[in-house]
Amino acid sequence: MSPDTGPLSVAAPVHEYPAHSAQRLCASFEFSPPKTEAMERTLWEAVTRLAPLCPTFFSVTYGAGGSTRQRTHDTVVRLKQETGIDPAAHLTCVGATQGEIDDIARAYWDAGIRHIVALRGDPPAGMGAKYTAHPGGYANAAELVAGLKKIGDFQISVAGYPEKHPDSPDIKADLDNLKRKVDAGADRCITQFFFEADDFLGFRDRAAAAGVHVPIVPGIMPVSNFQSVTRIAGLCGSKVPSWLAHLFEGLDDDLETRRMIAATVAGDLCRRLQREGVDQFHFYTLNRADLTFATCHLLGVRPARTGATNDTR
Repeated sequence: MSPDTGPLSVAAPVHEYPAHSAQRLCASFEFSPPKTEAMERTLWEAVTRLAPLCPTFFSVTYGAGGSTRQRTHDTVVRLKQETGIDPAAHLTCVGATQGEIDDIARAYWDAGIRHIVALRGDPPAGMGAKYTAHPGGYANAAELVAGLKKIGDFQISVAGYPEKHPDSPDIKADLDNLKRKVDAGADRCITQFFFEADDFLGFRDRAAAAGVHVPIVPGIMPVSNFQSVTRIAGLCGSKVPSWLAHLFEGLDDDLETRRMIAATVAGDLCRRLQREGVDQFHFYTLNRADLTFATCHLLGVRPARTGATNDTR
């Protein structure tokens, strides 16, 4: 993929949404920059639906090798302008020198963007399966975090892996890498998606024992297409339990039932985590609002009403 050559057109602000402070649970939502006009419409329909839930932030992904660099920037800036909700821009180490990445970060700072999701990134298609640092670039996410902190007082989120990153030799090495990112200045860890609550809870406990004392936010992916989630899980090292396959068995042509099951599964997972003290959730929306909105509704995260408080008991 190559970046768009021009910015997205910016319409009048959608709405100025109130603060989320009244909610006991906090949610944030991840989007991908659109590649076509149709995908752009779908994205902004999702934004319009989810913004009234008063998320702590929206995040926007960054393509391998910076392939969506301009689209990511334009989407982040438009989110800030049209919703008033703080956006977070993903930024990776792939395919650029430190100077080039620093310039991107400064452009975000100049645009009023103060939150970066700092990632090592994956190699672009055709560049082999093994990650190799770009000559003159940041070698890893910990170096990127340290570099960003030199540019400005960004709020920085980093990735965590309840089931271990595929490139890590073992769980200890994976936790050591997370600790390096936090020691470099990361403010928050957002996890890869998972389907077993115990995987997250065990990871949270191990991270605390390793000296990671920043919020660890579970990444939740409510997906009704089982084949799609299996493919995505295979790329990022998340396991897909057999019970989940059984739930979707025989429903290939039954979209509505799949969607009901997906919302129920995601809601049950979040409820279990909530009982274990989790009060922040990050949703991988795939640029669709319906399942994420339904899951949030189950948790009691709902559009703010004047004089009302969201009850998540």
